[in-house]
Amino acid sequence: MNRRDFLKNVSIGTALLAASQSLGALNKTKKRPNIFFCISDDQSWLHAGAYGDKVVKTPNFDRIAKEGVLFTHSFCSSPSCTPSRAAVLTGQEIWRLGQGSTLRGTLFKNQYKVYTSLLEEAGYLVGFTGKGWAPGNTKAGGWGNQNPVGKQFNSKAAPSSLKGIAATDYAENFKEFLNTRKEEQPFCFWFGPKEPHRDYDIGSGLKSGKKLADVRVPESLPDATETRSDILDYYMEIEWYDKHLGRMLKLLEDKDELDNTLIVVTSDNGMPFPRAKANLYDMGVHMPLAVCWGKSVKGGRVVDDFISHTDFAPTFLAAAGLEVPAEMTGRSFLDILLSKKQGRVDSQRDFACSAIERHSICRPDGMGYPMRAIRDRRWLYIRNYEHDRWPAGDPGKFGDCDDGPTKAYIIEHQNDPKVMPLFEKAFGKRSTEELYDVKNDPGQINNLADEPAFAETKKMLQQKLFQYQQKTSDPRAQGKSPWDNFKDEK
Repeated sequence: MNRRDFLKNVSIGTALLAASQSLGALNKTKKRPNIFFCISDDQSWLHAGAYGDKVVKTPNFDRIAKEGVLFTHSFCSSPSCTPSRAAVLTGQEIWRLGQGSTLRGTLFKNQYKVYTSLLEEAGYLVGFTGKGWAPGNTKAGGWGNQNPVGKQFNSKAAPSSLKGIAATDYAENFKEFLNTRKEEQPFCFWFGPKEPHRDYDIGSGLKSGKKLADVRVPESLPDATETRSDILDYYMEIEWYDKHLGRMLKLLEDKDELDNTLIVVTSDNGMPFPRAKANLYDMGVHMPLAVCWGKSVKGGRVVDDFISHTDFAPTFLAAAGLEVPAEMTGRSFLDILLSKKQGRVDSQRDFACSAIERHSICRPDGMGYPMRAIRDRRWLYIRNYEHDRWPAGDPGKFGDCDDGPTKAYIIEHQNDPKVMPLFEKAFGKRSTEELYDVKNDPGQINNLADEPAFAETKKMLQQKLFQYQQKTSDPRAQGKSPWDNFKDEK
């Protein structure tokens, strides 16, 4: 180790020690914090004002980022609702969760510890509104009518003029939840807005006054009127849930609980568009993340360290002063929150892994399209284990891609010279390995896996991914595929 690296590590170690001491002081002087977790449904990381998007209006997400920390490299464990949420709850990679790693599988209550139950056992009031752990099979996992995220509060309705919007008044349900709390009892609440999951009110974005010309179209999608309008409709749903988030923050303020509430706002997976959701590219797994905790966390910071969704459970447990179960592969980032530093804080947080086994039932015999990926600051490497299968589902329906105007446009214009390459990228078969230079190719369009000039880079990422898979007991690293025996409901 040279002098520069030594001093750098000493500096990081000093910062983390100070954070640990700060946490110790907090535990001695403050009551246990409330945990408020907001996880939107199908939102990619760029689509919030705090990340520079000028079209979608997210004042409440932006407020949390301003009063707390905005993370630039947060990644979900899987670009599919149920496994992504299972990883959040258990603090484990999806390949360790058996049938909990598929969209309509189950998470066995007696086999996996979830942070919500651990907090409840410690005296926390636990509940949720909107979408919890879903659409998995709770009854088969021994949960009965209960959701793993806690008691459901969905009785209050808030009809919207927008078609496709859930008729749920999230804020009123949160108020009802708070009214059931005993005096001084800490709470853990899961706010699971069902937006911006499809279906959308087609044309609602344009009707609201938003401009097609202002939309930033991802490189993986055709720059067409249909795409731009579709994205505007998606923005409308993000804005809907953000308004409810604002009302919830006001409730916390009114009850003088805002300063003692650890607030985390993120999403479960990427936008429901081609080559995003159900894919391991950035539009599928790179997530928005803003965190605040009153005066306990220095605000106005931007942190570039890699955060995995498996890190949430250990963080929540650590904040509550509870022991983190040994089986959790994620690790608390509370030290980063309390460090008062920004940019790169912990040099060991330099990559994230993600995976998918099976999303929807859209191939013969219910087969999935298993993938693993590792993403660092410069590169994205993807391993496709069954490259002979169709990644978006069998032709015709392409069921692993949500239906919508953008998907319809690409399929309809697949023979157009400008659209054909994008159609192949979204729906065509892929090679066993993919390698992308994210710095120079942020849309991850040009696969460099077979380029001799990048052979060493590919080998390095292969080894790093494989070592992590071995460390966390991924059956794929042993040549096994237990998922082929899991039969989900259609």
